[in-house]
Amino acid sequence: MLQANEAGRAPCYGGAEARPAAVLVPGRNCCALSEAERAALLIDGEAYFAALDASLRRAERSILIIGWDFDARIRLRPQDGADAPTLGDLLRSLVEERPDLHVRVLVWSLATAHGPGESLPLFVGADWSAHERISVRLDTHHPFYASHHQKMVIIDDSVAFVGGMDLTVARWDRPGHAPEEKLREDPDGKPYEPVHDVQAVLDGPVVRAVGDIARERWRDATNEALPAAAPVDRWPDSVEPDLSNVSVAVSRTRPRYNGRAGVEEVAQLTDDLLRAARRTVYIETQYFTSHRVGRLLETMLAQPDGPEIVVVCTRTANGVAERFIMGANRERLLRRLKAADRHDRLRVYYPVADSAEAHRLLIHAKVAFIDDRFLRVGSANLNNRSVGLDTECDVTLVAQTQPEREAIRRLRDTLLAEHLGVDRGDLNGPSSEGKRLLDVIDGLRHDGHSLRLMPTSRGARRPFPGTVLLDPERPLPLAGGLYRLWSRLARFGRARDRRSSESPSVASPKQRGTRK
Repeated sequence: MLQANEAGRAPCYGGAEARPAAVLVPGRNCCALSEAERAALLIDGEAYFAALDASLRRAERSILIIGWDFDARIRLRPQDGADAPTLGDLLRSLVEERPDLHVRVLVWSLATAHGPGESLPLFVGADWSAHERISVRLDTHHPFYASHHQKMVIIDDSVAFVGGMDLTVARWDRPGHAPEEKLREDPDGKPYEPVHDVQAVLDGPVVRAVGDIARERWRDATNEALPAAAPVDRWPDSVEPDLSNVSVAVSRTRPRYNGRAGVEEVAQLTDDLLRAARRTVYIETQYFTSHRVGRLLETMLAQPDGPEIVVVCTRTANGVAERFIMGANRERLLRRLKAADRHDRLRVYYPVADSAEAHRLLIHAKVAFIDDRFLRVGSANLNNRSVGLDTECDVTLVAQTQPEREAIRRLRDTLLAEHLGVDRGDLNGPSSEGKRLLDVIDGLRHDGHSLRLMPTSRGARRPFPGTVLLDPERPLPLAGGLYRLWSRLARFGRARDRRSSESPSVASPKQRGTRK
């Protein structure tokens, strides 16, 4: 396992390749350096949901779900047909079968207004959650205008799923992202657009570090402390590990709130990983608007030597507000980066599902590969909010041996091959020898399911007016009155929940026994 650098500083960009221990420093850009006995990258919703289904069915003590949104109507395995249970029915059946199992679900309070899932059951409950050992809570413990953005599932304190996917509608898809995929529909039978996302699954000592973040968030929101139990084997049998006994750093964003200092490990991690890059940076991100990242990339691209940088993101943002703010700021950032890219080391692409581009392919993943040494996956986008306003959790896998480096490169090439619509071997075959990664990608692009260059036009390069209000890095100082009101309402809600939990409860026959 990595040891922390006592100097507490990551090297500036340039010079010899930095040791991983000099880049990842607890208290600076991560809260823990640990180890995963097994780690795998679950690419797209079909792989993640199937692996989660397998681990959930092995749960005996605890299922802790932390998310930005949640919808119990989804089916984790729609490929199994009409007999596949909904997520809610699966969780209910598990607690009825296993007397020691508790299910806890924590969802951002304003997901009821902003999330794609069904909101009413989060307010008033649903049949599946009407059980004394199932608790679904809305989290109000955050500053005004902030969101809880972490996406984690911890099972029996033994296996952790961390990444960009919430357990909600419009997340399931297959790597082919076929425009006519019949299973890609919401619980009401309405089809949705192709979507690409990534989740990591980990077991071993690192689960304790990830679980601590999840338990802290549950305690902050509910005033209920959850003890950690001894780990057991809950790894999904269908998943082959990509790496074994690999070092992992765990990083957070937590906004300042109620007198507690903020944590900005994720933003610092982004800076330090980019500065550590020597050959290639590969990024997938839903948003690409961060002022901080933009300034650093400008500096890197202006230097005569440095890494090639590949960014894959969605062509157009969702909704009018996102197009005006996130879309406009990305365009302005791209203009700045293009002007700085005097040595031709930057490509920003968007994926398409067909040659006519009639179907947008949504990039919802938040992934970064730095050379073949670091693989980072989590909930944090390259936007301003992820710096110090929204809660985030990312994990970074660190290659220290040649087989580990080959595994990380193989995973990067798997993602690129998916987007290009080619075989992974095409990326490192004889025709690619001696070529830059940028030239290999451009040589493999084709009509149909592939990558397109993100267009840029002339125009302003400064951030879009109003960005400081709509995509701020930290809690808004001018919203102090709303901030205090929100805090009082949150304290009142937690006190009410505490009184409710302390009063004797009378379980109905339906709650006590098995559903008929």
